[in-house]
Amino acid sequence: MNSPDIIFPNINIDFMSINPVAFTLFGIEVYWYGIIICTGILMGLFAAVSVAKKTNQNPDIYSELLIYALIGAIIGARLYYVAFSWDQYKDNLMGIFALREGGLAIYGGVIGAAIVCVIYAKIKKLNTWLLMDTGVVGLIIGQAIGRWGNFVNMEAFGGFTNSVFAMAMKVSKVKYVPNEVYEKMITINDVAYIQVHPTFLYESVWCLGVFAILIFYRKYKKFDGELLFVYLMSYGLGRFWIEGLRTDQLLIGDLGIPASQLLSAILVIGATISIIIKRKKSRKGISDS
Repeated sequence: MNSPDIIFPNINIDFMSINPVAFTLFGIEVYWYGIIICTGILMGLFAAVSVAKKTNQNPDIYSELLIYALIGAIIGARLYYVAFSWDQYKDNLMGIFALREGGLAIYGGVIGAAIVCVIYAKIKKLNTWLLMDTGVVGLIIGQAIGRWGNFVNMEAFGGFTNSVFAMAMKVSKVKYVPNEVYEKMITINDVAYIQVHPTFLYESVWCLGVFAILIFYRKYKKFDGELLFVYLMSYGLGRFWIEGLRTDQLLIGDLGIPASQLLSAILVIGATISIIIKRKKSRKGISDS
């Protein structure tokens, strides 16, 4: 009898076979990860276009912007990952371009896409802050869906736990098992498993919560750019917590500080201060322009 590849033992949910390859097309393997990411992108575009229509913007802008933003996001995500994994690439510079081998960081992607949005708004003479407010609604949906790509790849998980949502993965199917997790390996029906925090699930659910907050808050925003700051504050807060659970953190040099956790803290503080200051200015009728 075959053993499940993934088990959620405390809620009795099993996944018998997890195959990262969805199908083969003309001899090229098409991965579930890519399909899931594309689904997230399309759903994000749908959400952004819906908001654009409700705020009297031209929805076609966001279809065009998406193409450029994706390029910026991929470059940013890769550079962020490589920057904090330099020892892995310093003797193999061509490996930097091997995207199919993995190695993208969401914060780098957000930064890259944001830079593109600013440039696009300047060229098209659009309201940059309004563009960002609309874009983050789609972005957070894309993040919520995209995290399930980590589930299929059996990656981006946390340390050992026996909490209600603990996830046990068959050791033979996991690409990389950190020592601190391997030392707490368990056996189920004589098969070796690691039992960990499903941080992909935590972040996906958190992102859905942030999406709900943005939709609700949109009716009460006082200035353009406020939804962007609410996104940075609320997503950053969740990411700070979740990053502390993960075992594959990108660390800052020899300091041992998780880069994304530090960035999350900075974003939460900066966004909170920005909202307070700008709301005070709004009440007093002071414009930033």
